[in-house]
Amino acid sequence: MTHHIVSVRFYVLIFSALLVLTALTVGASFVDLGGGRLHTANAIVAITIAITKALLVVLFFMHVRWSSRLTWIFVGAGAFWLIILFTLMLSDYFTRPEFPPPPPAVNRTAS
Repeated sequence: MTHHIVSVRFYVLIFSALLVLTALTVGASFVDLGGGRLHTANAIVAITIAITKALLVVLFFMHVRWSSRLTWIFVGAGAFWLIILFTLMLSDYFTRPEFPPPPPAVNRTAS
């Protein structure tokens, strides 16, 4: 099996991109992008940056980019399973009421 040789310069470039994306995530957290009660625009930006960073790590630092088809199948199966779990979690989250009902009033009359 042959191994792909990657230069240190390339790793430094990917690491720099990860640092820039991390700084972008921190910067985006201080900006209100709107989107209502759930701040959906902020969440979409944060998740997009996180997915980009995860792809950079998986593809280049874990060498999946230069791996066999079997490795790609297992990475795809893991990503597919993660999507299933997020879909189930979000379906529960979005079907909940906006605010929980108030607790019942307690009658504290002196006897």
